[in-house]
Amino acid sequence: PQQQHSLLTTPDMCVEMCFEGKTSFGMSVFNLGNAIMGSGILGLSYAMANTGVVLFLVLLTVVAVLSSYSIHLLLKSSGIVGIRAYEQLGQRAFGTPGKMAAGIAITLQNIGAMSSYLYIVKYEFPLVIQAFLGVDNPSGEWYLNGNYLVIMVSISVILPLALMKQLGYLGYTSGFSLTCMVFFLISVGGKRVGAGATVSMVTSQSIVFQTAYTIPILAFAFVCHPEVLPIYTELKNPTKQRMQHVSNISIVVMYTMYFLAALFGYLTFYGEVESELLHTYSRLDPYDTLILCVRLAVLTAVTLTVPIVLFPVRRAIQQLFFPNKTFYWPRHIAIAVTLLTLINMLVIFAPNILGIFGIIGATSAPCLIFIFPAVFYIRIVPEEEEPMRSTPKILVKLCRLLLTIGF
Repeated sequence: PQQQHSLLTTPDMCVEMCFEGKTSFGMSVFNLGNAIMGSGILGLSYAMANTGVVLFLVLLTVVAVLSSYSIHLLLKSSGIVGIRAYEQLGQRAFGTPGKMAAGIAITLQNIGAMSSYLYIVKYEFPLVIQAFLGVDNPSGEWYLNGNYLVIMVSISVILPLALMKQLGYLGYTSGFSLTCMVFFLISVGGKRVGAGATVSMVTSQSIVFQTAYTIPILAFAFVCHPEVLPIYTELKNPTKQRMQHVSNISIVVMYTMYFLAALFGYLTFYGEVESELLHTYSRLDPYDTLILCVRLAVLTAVTLTVPIVLFPVRRAIQQLFFPNKTFYWPRHIAIAVTLLTLINMLVIFAPNILGIFGIIGATSAPCLIFIFPAVFYIRIVPEEEEPMRSTPKILVKLCRLLLTIGF
């Protein structure tokens, strides 16, 4: 149709559709998997302690399936109008308000995610250095100050990676980050096997079934939707089916890792598990060699995840404030530096990681995962292809209604 043809020939659309993707299928899986996984994995044992194993598995499965389905809705909507930018889908569906809502949600979600990653660096890195140096009673050494360490890591590691022009270049660091998290999972499982007396000490308290933070934590743990379309754009030989396979593999792998990590951590500490799992292990033996290695692996993983998550925020800012501008290195660098400065300030003053999981997981996360893909799909997919009373659109409207009421 003439309207769709005009949409495909605008400057923004030409940039998206004329870009030749060079990222392989495997690297795309690494990037999306790394975008899904992050600090959320450290809060899942706490979520399981609040709900029990069965209810946690049910909730985890529901959120994973809905996350995969909403990616399907995004990809289908993207294919119809030829748009591979989340914010532009919002504009196509609802005009400027839709673009603003999507851009603001992406910015809040990913800033919250990056803050949670760097919060782990702030808390865990000093303990690791302290253990390796054998410092039992710190006396204010600057290299044991978490605030200084966060700034140093941001400047020396995160900023250079965040200045990459394309997301696909981070495939190798994403693969290494996932390897670190696999090591974390194996180590947590090994600690559970050797827990023995530790388990008997902590099983005296009953499990409290509180779900106030559970669904937000799970929602936070599966947010990858702002990264889906940029990864789709850079995918070699891109098709909707090929990108859906990338998404499905990434979600299945993360689903398995999430459940096992939550289960091992929960069965080790039961009702005494804390909102940050590694902090719970420090009560056993803060100088345990394996736990120190695990901490280093997690620190490496979350640090290398920050640049992946920063890309969609920079893209959202560019779409909101510089929609018709071509790539410009000074602007590209300035946005990255500004974002990292803001995030460092948030991390220095954030009270705890659970607050980040709860607030972000209960607001922008469900919007990006569940609500926006559904309403964009309903508005974008034409009546001729799928009437409003068709089964897919009825299911989408029903899910959107239930999730909106629930969240």
